[in-house]
Amino acid sequence: MAHILIMPRQGNTVESCIITDWKVKEGDDVTPETIVCEVETDKASFEVPAGAGGAVLKLLHASGDDVPVLKPIAVIGATGEDWQAAISQEAPDKNAGDISVKDVSKSEIKENQEKNTSSPCEINQEIAISPRARNLAAKENLTVDFLGTGPGHRVIERDVLAALQNRPPLTAAARAAGPGQVPAAGSGLGGRITAADLSSGTDLASGARKAGVRPDTTVIQDFGEGAITDLPIKGIRRIIADRMFKSLAESAQFTLNASAPANKLQNFRSGVKNQESLAVELGLTKITINDLILLAVSRTLPRFPFMNAHKTRDTIRVFERVHLGLAVDTPRGLMVPVIRNASLLSLTQISSEAKRLAEACQNGSAKPDELSGSTFTVTNLGSMGITSFTPVLNVPEVAILGVCAIEMKPAAQATADHQLPGAAMPVIFEPHIGFSLTIDHQAVDGAPAARFLKALGDAVAHIDLLLAAG
Repeated sequence: MAHILIMPRQGNTVESCIITDWKVKEGDDVTPETIVCEVETDKASFEVPAGAGGAVLKLLHASGDDVPVLKPIAVIGATGEDWQAAISQEAPDKNAGDISVKDVSKSEIKENQEKNTSSPCEINQEIAISPRARNLAAKENLTVDFLGTGPGHRVIERDVLAALQNRPPLTAAARAAGPGQVPAAGSGLGGRITAADLSSGTDLASGARKAGVRPDTTVIQDFGEGAITDLPIKGIRRIIADRMFKSLAESAQFTLNASAPANKLQNFRSGVKNQESLAVELGLTKITINDLILLAVSRTLPRFPFMNAHKTRDTIRVFERVHLGLAVDTPRGLMVPVIRNASLLSLTQISSEAKRLAEACQNGSAKPDELSGSTFTVTNLGSMGITSFTPVLNVPEVAILGVCAIEMKPAAQATADHQLPGAAMPVIFEPHIGFSLTIDHQAVDGAPAARFLKALGDAVAHIDLLLAAG
């Protein structure tokens, strides 16, 4: 019997995944271990194995499609086997109305796409339509004002399915919202049309359609002064864009900047290099400046619990333990893995976990559960020479710390001579590490946040005492 390959569930919070690339085509022979496609969530990417041997009978979705978890994505079986029968036997009730499991020819899709429009979702009573087609069109908020392929140009179910192929899927809320202006692209995950898109009636792809191209198509133009490439915002990049906009729209962000002496940070690193054999024995050879900052943050936050919190609507949820988010730059975009229970971990444990998570993000193997649940986030641009910046909150967190570069700053040096009448206090230059702390002013006021930042600076300035305390 044919094997129905479903979209795997990638963590408890993931509702759907985007198919980024099919590694096989219909007719290919596969083994259970063959990677058939790559998918991505709003946090990470994954490879999906076939799970059974045989021939690829049908790919139910195209690259770029956003597919709910546990929904069929492909059928694998013996050559010549009826894939539609396998689908109907597997779960006919669950897949009723699912356009991905219907067999619609490319010519039918193209013909009906040319006839379909995206106006308010009502059925033209002058057009003959079958009951099944009418019910499906009403369920999907689809305008039926085109001729069908049935007898006497009657619109039948496959005509509606073909028309739906040219329109992004609707979220459950959009379907429940009833008739409304359906845009050619939505603002939801993978371009899904949300209820907000229906109410606004905004056509997010009008510019691309007027140009005669699909919204997800890369357009290259040449105006005589070099090529211009339009890159679609999709996948992880779209999720990042949406989250950044949501973060700024839903929170009152306010940034404080400060610095702390970095002498002892640098002395520790020098000591590790000078005592290499002892450092190897203690597991300290891979400790970085950023690891020391993470330790200082994890030890300071419990003294300021209002900083280790989430704000959701009218509630501020304070956490006892520190689950430290770590911003990681990857080829696919910004990702934030989480060091669980950082306040209970040693320096070497924090360092080891930070490196493991960063590597997993870089190679795309991070698990969804490793990319959610942070209570406070640290982002470091200091290695790139940035001396001050404004980190954007990782909502619903109420604070995020930006770590900046180490630079030389003047500092007064107290000596016995400067106490003499008329004697000036000598000034020396010392290394200081910069910090940029962004808070949600709805949840945290400036003065308490400043006290936290000062305490963190003191912990960094005296990192040797922090290490001695464990």
